[in-house]
Amino acid sequence: MTYNRTLTRVEDYFDRTATQTWARLTSDAPVSRIRATVRAGRDEMRAMLLGSLPADLTGARVLDAGCGAGQMTAELAARGADVVAVDISPSLIDIAKTRLPDHLRPRVSFASGDMLDPAHGHFDHVVAMDSLIYYTDTTIAEELGRLVPRVMQSIAFTVAPRTTLLMAMWRAGKLFPRSDRAPVMVPHCPEKLASMLSALPAEVRDLGRVHSGFYISHALEVRP
Repeated sequence: MTYNRTLTRVEDYFDRTATQTWARLTSDAPVSRIRATVRAGRDEMRAMLLGSLPADLTGARVLDAGCGAGQMTAELAARGADVVAVDISPSLIDIAKTRLPDHLRPRVSFASGDMLDPAHGHFDHVVAMDSLIYYTDTTIAEELGRLVPRVMQSIAFTVAPRTTLLMAMWRAGKLFPRSDRAPVMVPHCPEKLASMLSALPAEVRDLGRVHSGFYISHALEVRP
């Protein structure tokens, strides 16, 4: 499935079905035990990705690609970055705007739409946490190939690693009627994807994996 076709499905899902679920998951509100493991896993992965960036981002222009409810956005801005926060869901953008502390607002520009649109310009760093998980390795390689010329220092992103649990969840998801399905995560072999990305004019680095209950995610970094 192409990037644009998948993008349309993701947009429909988050604005039609999942906005309130994600708003609750990314807040301090009580959640189920399963969702608590997802929340903890996402917190750990966000810290891992932030750990790959300089502690002081003053003056750096950073793209939060697929910013969701804005947790990463706020932390990047707190480090001094000028953040362009983009998400396909206007509803999630509204939540991110509401939650952003007032003193950080001058450092953040929000936009709804395609997170990789060239119109967003050039960046020092790009962070894409769990926003490329619906795409094939070929599509990821193609889109990052288009992004690399616009990035000075690093692109940190996550994929869903091919594990026994994730493959079972992936097969179960395909049993639902198409109209009722969330966009299905595409499981990847990180080593294979890293090998594909090595064809880019960039260095590829493995940042590590987070496995917390039902949350499984693997981070890679591309340095042009």
